[in-house]
Amino acid sequence: MILYNAKMNIKVKKATKLEIEAIKSLFLEHYPDGVTELDYTNIYELLISVMLSAQCTDKRVNIITPALFCIYPTSFELANANVDDIKLLINSCSFFNVKAENLIKMARSLVENFGGEVPLNQKDLMSLAGVGQKTANVVLSEYLGANCIAVDTHVFRVAHRLGLSDAATALKTEDELTKKFKTQLHLLHQAMVIFGRYHCKAINPQCGGCFLAHLCKSNGRFKV
Repeated sequence: MILYNAKMNIKVKKATKLEIEAIKSLFLEHYPDGVTELDYTNIYELLISVMLSAQCTDKRVNIITPALFCIYPTSFELANANVDDIKLLINSCSFFNVKAENLIKMARSLVENFGGEVPLNQKDLMSLAGVGQKTANVVLSEYLGANCIAVDTHVFRVAHRLGLSDAATALKTEDELTKKFKTQLHLLHQAMVIFGRYHCKAINPQCGGCFLAHLCKSNGRFKV
């Protein structure tokens, strides 16, 4: 079957069931213990880090968060924070104005609705300001090893280049990957993130010697 991706204006062959299983096995073989590159010590810190990482690199987030966590070690302190103080601490992060407001709103919701603790289910996490499905899934997969996958720019790009999806949105891509991979989604999420970040890059992907080259549908012909 041929997938047509309108965004890329190119036809891409769809990965077969056998190819999907091979892709899954190779990802798990090469990244058996993949974890986030965000620095955190508890789920509260993880949630904040993931919220800040939207449209921002993990490296930048890790520079920002030590001071933030030191001054606001729990949701109770953060709930009472002055938004301008938060903005000052995270102003090197993209969209820091909106993120600062969301961090305080998120913390207040934790205090008011969850006793200051971060809930451990998708529905409650998504009730928090600034937390969408992707953020919730990243938190749950990283912290609990939950069988869910989050689609960021790296996972989206890799999935499309390998013919795993032709969906135009991250959520639809997530749905396709969930149905095709079925299990070990938390490990596959991190594997695809790391692979996309360091090897299957948007510009100048490292196709030479790639362990998935024989399964790739793009062969370096387009960027996602």
